Amino acid sequence: MAALDHPSDRADGAGARLSRQLLVIVDPVARRADGESVRIAKDVLCAGATAKICLPEGPTEFAKALARRGARRPVVIGDDRALLRAVSLLHRERELSGAVLSMVPVGGAVSLAHSLGIPAGTVAAARAALDGTERRLDLLVDDSDGVVLGNLRIPPVAETAGETPGERDAARPWLRTCRSLVRTLDPRPSRGAPADAGVPARLRIEADGVTLVDLDQPLTGVSVGPATGTGLARVEVRHASADGRAAPVCTQARTVTVSGADFRYRADTVTIGGPVRRRTWTVRVGAWGLALP
Repeated sequence: MAALDHPSDRADGAGARLSRQLLVIVDPVARRADGESVRIAKDVLCAGATAKICLPEGPTEFAKALARRGARRPVVIGDDRALLRAVSLLHRERELSGAVLSMVPVGGAVSLAHSLGIPAGTVAAARAALDGTERRLDLLVDDSDGVVLGNLRIPPVAETAGETPGERDAARPWLRTCRSLVRTLDPRPSRGAPADAGVPARLRIEADGVTLVDLDQPLTGVSVGPATGTGLARVEVRHASADGRAAPVCTQARTVTVSGADFRYRADTVTIGGPVRRRTWTVRVGAWGLALP
């Protein structure tokens, strides 16, 4: 892992305010995806603060850099996965309450960052990291100590956490290889039901201990996300019906428990959890700080 001190670290950085002492962690995916945006972000940050630049080569070095930040305020240059990794690491170390994160979105998957209020432009995001205001945001924490910053979705059982076949192949190269081999051995098109045919799930959904849907009521999806300004989670359960017109069940709750047959879930559009038979998510009000314009 390379760590580069900006010249201002070696000059009169001792008089700098804490908010201007930055640890800039540049995720390797961002460096590969858009090196020019990374360069622009570093230039803006280094021009406005005492910045130490870290260039980790993978998740382990990313974690070490964040753990050794000292008094420096962490700024992540990367995509949604990098932001989620930083929050998860600080949560596991029980240091979220004392940290204020900043982010400059660079990469393909940045919809989560934008939904949280981080500017889309590289320069605007870097300036928000320098001059923004700390906003305390809610967090969903599950019973395995996993975190969700935005939305959580449980799709039909027949789908793999809502992935398209292309997404599944990209995430699992071995699966793509096996499929290619099968097509080589038997080029005839398969007959019968498609692999991703929608099969209603049978799950029990509880909100603050109250059962919204039980195992005898098939459903087609569950989504959980922050109910802004309430300190609660918004829960939406969609029933299976012959005509597809059944109205969803919606409520707000502090805790949400899902149980039943093995299920997978997609969190923040970038991580897939499970299979599990029971999982509880709890809202932690104002659990983490993000610098926003």
